[in-house]
Order: sequence, then C-alpha cells, then structure tokens
Amino acid sequence: MRYKSEAFGRFKEYRLEVENQTNRKIKALRSDRGGEYLSGEFMDYLKENGILSQWTPPGTPQLNGVAERRNRTLLDMVRSMMSFTELPPSFWGYVLEKAAKLLNIAPSKSVPQTPYEIWHDKPASYKYLRVWGSPAYVKRLVGDKLDSRSSLCRFIGYPKETAGFYFYDPTEQKTFVSRNAVFLEKGFPSDSRHDEVLIEESNEEPHRDTATSFEPTVHTDSVPVLRRSTRESRVPDRYGFVGLTSQLDNDPKTYGEAMSDIDSDKWLEAKKSEMDSMGSNQVWTLVDPPKGARPVGCKWVYKRKLEANGEVTAFKARLVAKGYTQRPGVDFEETYSPVAMAKSIRILLAIAAWYDYEIWQMDVKTAFLNGFVEEDIFMDQPEGFTVVREEQKVCHLQRSIYGLKQASRSWNTRFDEVIQGYDFIKNDYDPCVYKKISGSSIAYLVLYVDDILLIGNDVKMLGDIKAWLSTQFSMKDMGEASYILGIRSTGIDLGGC
Repeated sequence: MRYKSEAFGRFKEYRLEVENQTNRKIKALRSDRGGEYLSGEFMDYLKENGILSQWTPPGTPQLNGVAERRNRTLLDMVRSMMSFTELPPSFWGYVLEKAAKLLNIAPSKSVPQTPYEIWHDKPASYKYLRVWGSPAYVKRLVGDKLDSRSSLCRFIGYPKETAGFYFYDPTEQKTFVSRNAVFLEKGFPSDSRHDEVLIEESNEEPHRDTATSFEPTVHTDSVPVLRRSTRESRVPDRYGFVGLTSQLDNDPKTYGEAMSDIDSDKWLEAKKSEMDSMGSNQVWTLVDPPKGARPVGCKWVYKRKLEANGEVTAFKARLVAKGYTQRPGVDFEETYSPVAMAKSIRILLAIAAWYDYEIWQMDVKTAFLNGFVEEDIFMDQPEGFTVVREEQKVCHLQRSIYGLKQASRSWNTRFDEVIQGYDFIKNDYDPCVYKKISGSSIAYLVLYVDDILLIGNDVKMLGDIKAWLSTQFSMKDMGEASYILGIRSTGIDLGGC
C-alpha cells in the first residue's frame, strides 16, 4: 500500500480473504483514529456489514503494543537484510514481505503454533527458504542459441500466485519469476563491476593427449592473449568487519582452551575468585542426587575486560548454568525481569546536567548470586573444581546463578525488597528507577541488571547510600560515571543556558 487512501480497498480485499480462507467473520475493526479509517465511505461499509468500529484513545500507541512491537521487529529485519546486499533501497517492499513471511513461520514461546499453522491448519515447509538478496544463476527461457544458458541475478522474494522465486536481473534491470535457479548462498560476491579475475599469461605449450590421432588446427592469430588485468580488485567494505571481529573475539570458549591459553594462569586465578564468591555466598551444598533428579549442566564463560583504547584491564571467568536444560514447571516458573529503560536514563542524565547533580556509578559483584532460588534445582559440579572422592555428588542450589532462567528475576526481586527497605520509592512507570528525598536533598537510583547509577544533589547523602549498599551487597565503587552502558559521559556546565 503506497498511499493511505488505499486503506479502504485493501481492507475489503483482506476481509474477503479472511472470511473465505478461515470461515470466520470479522466482528470489529480497531484503529488509532487515523483518517483513512474514518471516511464516510469506510464507516458506511462497516455499518452495512455489521462490523464495529473501535478507536483507541488519542496518543496511546501502547494500547496496541503487540502490533507496534511487530512493526519494530519487521523494520529491524528489513534494515539488517538490506545492509548485506548491494540492492537499492527501492527494494524495501520485497524485503518487508520476506521478513513478514519469516515471522509467520517462526515458532514463538507465547503460542504453541506458528501463525502459518493457525491460518492454513498445517505446518509450514522450510525447504524453499533462501537468503534474501543472495545471488543465483537463473536459467534463461529465451535467447540466442549462443547466449549463456543462465544469468546472474538476485533473489528478492516469493510470488503469492505461483510456485517459484522473484529475481532481479541487474544487467537488464527487470524483475521476473522463475523456478530454475542455482543459489549461491555461502557468501555474497561483491558487485560484478568491482570484481576482476586475474589470469596469468602462460608460456607453456598446451597439453595434448597422445592417444588421440585427430588434432584440430588452431589459428593462433585469432585467439586474443589473456593478460593480467591492471584494474584493482576491490572487496566489499562489509568484509572488513570479519577481520576486526576475529581479532576482538579471541576469548577462550571452553575449559580446555582456557587452560592452554597464553594467559592460562590469569584464567585460573579468575576461576578461583569466582569459586570463592560461590562459597562465601553459600550458593550450593553438595548432596547425593535424589532419585529421578535431572541435574542442570554448567560451564565456564571467559571474558577479557577492555578499556575504550583496547587495553585489557581484567580477566573474568563466570560459572553459568546451562539454562536451556531446565524444565518449565519443574526447574523454573516465572522468568521476566525488568531493566531500566533507555529513555529513563536519558531523562535523568538530562536533569543531572541541567541542575549540575552528581552522577556516581557502582557495580554489584556477582549480582545474581544474591537472589534466592525457590525451586529445587540440582547442578553438576563445575569443571576443574570437582571435589575429590565426592565426584558422584551434585550441587543443590540455594541461591540463583548466572544462566538460570529465573536468575535475573530472583536478583531483581531481592534488590527491590532491600532498596525499598531503605526508604527509596519505586517509580510508577519504570520499576528500575527509585527516588529518595530527605529535606532538600534528593537522590535517584537506576538499576540496569547489575549496574547502578546514583544521581543527586547532596554528596553526603549519596555517600551514605553507597556505604549502605556496600553493607547489603558486595559492591564495586566506580566513582564518578565516565561510561554509562558503553557511552562516554562528560560533564557539561549548562549554567549559562
């Protein structure tokens, strides 16, 4: 739909398709008061067909949160797919159709069936899926006998009316449908205008099969000599990220890699520190596995902490549970946990900049270990730290551990209880923003998983809060905030504004 004026016609088409394909009637049309839905012709049509017209209150897009979120997901997918091709932005419509098709056949945690299954009453087939924008050699149906049997095109979508694929031929600049194609999905070649094949000039005599008596005459003066191209061969800019990523992502992936790494002694020290935290927090007790129990696995995750200039500042080893092995209803129930919204942080930073408030930062060490586990969860002993002569025992978790599906929720619940016990008031719109007022002093606390921002106008009050937090949790004082969620923070005097 290119224009909003087409909404009425499109709705009539959609209504007929829905009622014919599903044998169900549309009972109501809910809109956001857009003018395209409120025309006299549209309203008369709804009344004639017994369809209720429902409107959301003005300025309340959150009432249609599911659709708003789906639109955002679709646009993110469109941007991502477009960024990996050289096709012009005018093809965004084809990408949007492809993205919607993928979402309709993708499983979801919220519903047991995919949208495709609900609509067609049968499971979707995935064998026809292709990477959008990928090159493909498409068979030519017409042409001169000496012409190439195929042409290099780009895959851009699926037609609704027939079995096949949409292709775009950049040479002829046209779009067409075909079933006969060989897809090249294992790596997109750069634009053919930038690709040059380097062919060495050969001084060797061609090999001739001595068992063949017939030797055709070759007119050498009619065969051009192939020489090395003098044009530069260019690689697409996006391939530069591959080398950069491979340089940065060099942390060990397994216990064996860490122990054979050049920094193995530092990784071992980091793991010992993690195990000390587990012990001091009494995260688990070793027990014999109960009959019928299925222990959750665990693994080590390694990470080098870097400064903005790339300098290594610390080696971190985190013991995480393999949460994907947990069973719903047995090992966990609720899993949702809020985090501070980005707009909340921006608003508070703007307030701090305007009023010249202090902005301090703290980090909760092993934050998730502060949450308590309500379910009976058993976990394998950590690799490299199995207790001698008790190898058959398992860890009965008393506290939450990174990787558990309910870990973030358990930590957030515990922090919320503790912080409100210190006279902090939770914000009604963002459950991870708290406020404390004492006379003319005010302090804001923002929780983003295990990072804490303290913003306020009274240095003594903020100092007391930091000292109190350190008595409740194992904290790391980061001082004045210089980096907030990866963003550099620089103090600016707005007093003259």
